Amino acid sequence: MSVRRGLTRFGGCWRPSHGLLVVPLSIIVVVTVIDINSPTTIHLGPFLVAAPAITASFAGPRLTGLVGALAVAAQVLIGHLHGGLTTANHQAQIAALVLISVLVTLLRYVRERRDRRLTQVQSVAVAAQQVLMRPLPERIGPLRIASSYLAADAEAQIGGDLYAVAPAAGATRLVIGDVRGKGLDAIEEAAVLIGAFHGSAYRGLSLPSLMAHLGNSVYWNTVHRADGDPESAESFVTALVLDVRHDAPSLSMINCGHPPPLLITADGGVRSLEVREPALPLGLTAPSESDYEVEAAGFGPGELLLLYTDGVIEARGPDGTFYPLADRLASWAETDPPSLVTRLHDDLLRHAGGNLDDDVAIIALARAP
Repeated sequence: MSVRRGLTRFGGCWRPSHGLLVVPLSIIVVVTVIDINSPTTIHLGPFLVAAPAITASFAGPRLTGLVGALAVAAQVLIGHLHGGLTTANHQAQIAALVLISVLVTLLRYVRERRDRRLTQVQSVAVAAQQVLMRPLPERIGPLRIASSYLAADAEAQIGGDLYAVAPAAGATRLVIGDVRGKGLDAIEEAAVLIGAFHGSAYRGLSLPSLMAHLGNSVYWNTVHRADGDPESAESFVTALVLDVRHDAPSLSMINCGHPPPLLITADGGVRSLEVREPALPLGLTAPSESDYEVEAAGFGPGELLLLYTDGVIEARGPDGTFYPLADRLASWAETDPPSLVTRLHDDLLRHAGGNLDDDVAIIALARAP
């Protein structure tokens, strides 16, 4: 325990990787012993630079600096026993080792500060995602729900895809959308739409009224941002809003340029719920209720409904092929939302080789027995 406390003092908290410290320490000991017992014409001291360099790969700047100091001390001992410290060769070796050890320690310090900042940014991103993308409940009324979100930028952990759920009269109301573009502007657009969606929940709006409200919220936010950034004027959001009835095996929906939901029937078939009149994506104009037409579809017991963003169907494999979502769903035998979302999540990442070019949002619904 005393050894661990000592290492903690120099290198921060003890980590399992600090067991690797035996490697640079062994290099110092082995090089020193061999050099001391070799003829004075043989100089192995330069190999000591490997000790702090290796330490920097797994330890912090303090521990790296400590190993560097030990390497310099070993070089001084070698010089003292092989002709004295006044020889030009030994002085040059000591100076070079000191310089390299200081440089490696400084680089490790800079990297540690960068990693710390990145960790802080990731923690803020996670907090922002939890506020913006509230986790969907596992059950609302007679519906079971599962969801997944994958950001294309793994470090950011949040992007322009969005989803939310809210209660409606005799139904559960859901929205799923995809903001054109990336970065802070896309996150802002997603926040505006989700805020408008949740803020309208208590008003009992019809689907056309809700879509007009969401469309105007996004449009005026886009106009406001476009005053300082002309590229923002080209921003828009594809969105799908639907009410899933609690007292009937049906749903109502309005689609604004979003990929259509897929219905997995009780016999394992897959049906795309296309609409006859898709509306324009949100943000392009200031809409009114008359711009939207509600369309209905069946959704009964034993069926699964999948909502998704285009990051799913546009994910490419190593050979350039798009992800065959409908074929995959037809070949599986998943019967509940959590298992379907988990399998789709894993299979999508496997198809894309672990690297997604676009954000992905997935929601699966089923009626509870």
